[in-house]
Amino acid sequence: MSSDQSANVELIKKYIGEYPDFPKKGILFKDIFTALRHGEVCKAIKNVLVSYVRESCPDVQVIVGLEARGFLFSLLIAAELGVASVPIRKKGKLPGTCAQQEYQLEYGTDVFEIQKGSIVDGQKVLIIDDLLATGGTMDAANKLVQQLGGIVERNVVIIELTELGGRKKLEASGSKVHSFIEYHDVE
Repeated sequence: MSSDQSANVELIKKYIGEYPDFPKKGILFKDIFTALRHGEVCKAIKNVLVSYVRESCPDVQVIVGLEARGFLFSLLIAAELGVASVPIRKKGKLPGTCAQQEYQLEYGTDVFEIQKGSIVDGQKVLIIDDLLATGGTMDAANKLVQQLGGIVERNVVIIELTELGGRKKLEASGSKVHSFIEYHDVE
């Protein structure tokens, strides 16, 4: 990473909000929305994301954003690169025929969906979200893209909570993972 990109990452990190005991007691929530309140941080995020994708996945054809913060970043990258932007949403939020993938939550399960036909067989795909924790949602997204015949080139997140093991889970299933900011404590 260039010194300019390192400076951008440090700027982003400086403005990430922390909310103790959210969404439940004992959790220190890292909030990307706090950082997005600052125009210079928005520019820094755009610069690091687009630069990373251009260098690491130059032939990517589709940027998939996960509900809901991933949508912000997927469109940003796709627009800059002139490639497709595709959402993955929770069940019942997308019209038309959708592929589904169930995933584990801390207490129970949920279902992600992607519209059939949004990815063509063999297309190279980058999946983005704001945060990687346990890896459940990203793993479900990988499986959905693969159901449609897409090739997942990379999983990219702004923030990674390393103690929760998401990277290990994803890499164990063959995924390549990149994060810009890592936090090693979750409390």
